[in-house]
Amino acid sequence: MQAEMSLQTVHIHPVIEAMINLTAGAAGGVACVVSGQPFDTVKVKMQTFPTMYRGFLDCSVKTYRHDGLNGLFKGTMPALLANVAENAILFACYGFCQQFTRRLFGLENTSELSDVQSAFAGSLASVFSSLALCPTELVKCRLQALHEMKEAGKTSLACRISTWSIVRSILRTEGLQGFFQGMTSTWLREVPGYFFFFGGYELCRSFFTKPGQTKDELGAIPLVVSGGVGGVFFWLAVYPIDSVKSRIQVMSMSGRQNGFLFSFINIMKTEGFLALYCGLTATIVRAFPSNGALFLAYELTKRALSQVSTS
Repeated sequence: MQAEMSLQTVHIHPVIEAMINLTAGAAGGVACVVSGQPFDTVKVKMQTFPTMYRGFLDCSVKTYRHDGLNGLFKGTMPALLANVAENAILFACYGFCQQFTRRLFGLENTSELSDVQSAFAGSLASVFSSLALCPTELVKCRLQALHEMKEAGKTSLACRISTWSIVRSILRTEGLQGFFQGMTSTWLREVPGYFFFFGGYELCRSFFTKPGQTKDELGAIPLVVSGGVGGVFFWLAVYPIDSVKSRIQVMSMSGRQNGFLFSFINIMKTEGFLALYCGLTATIVRAFPSNGALFLAYELTKRALSQVSTS
């Protein structure tokens, strides 16, 4: 306990602190993908082709029958790149944004930030992490929905294709700007989403913190539960936006260049409001363990590196 308390008082150089947050965020990103990729694959398939499947189990079984276990892990490589890049940048920027928020509200230390102020800092950090997330998530979504695009006759690409084939195809047909299809909808999802993400996480950590204890002293179970709650809050708040984003990124493979507002209105008119919530079950089932694993890996890695840097 004394060692944990010392982390609160010993000053760490801002550059070292940023590197610690960067590394810890990357570790969290790996843990998130490893624990939740099959659920994410089902989510993307159901978001982009809501009438093709009867539900979460139907989509999972059909995917497994067609492509085996590998089919449920389609897009794992770009998902790893996306989550490692996003979370490394997110948590590195989160530290800076906490400092900015602290100064904005005239506080002496980031430990004095309220849960709402921490949520604001997380929302601000997502502006920067989205720039790394959008290109890698675009490739991931296209890989995950490639079979459905082929079945619908919307692409000439072969169903069995690699990550790098998708990358080359985007560069050849759309150029570098093609990797940022869905950037607006990514920001529309991430900025409010991460307010609820970090808000839910910090609120839950506050609930578990006993009198005379700091949040940094919480054990593994409270961290996993807090991370899971934050993940569920994120998706419940922004799921319809994510559905539109996935549709834009996948359908742009067929040459359609619709923006967020047009895509949103078109889905509402042709498929109805409920179409925006296709795949929500898979997402919520995935959100708790994957985000619990993310924050557990992040916090434990951060604590270990902080102890090394102050020893």
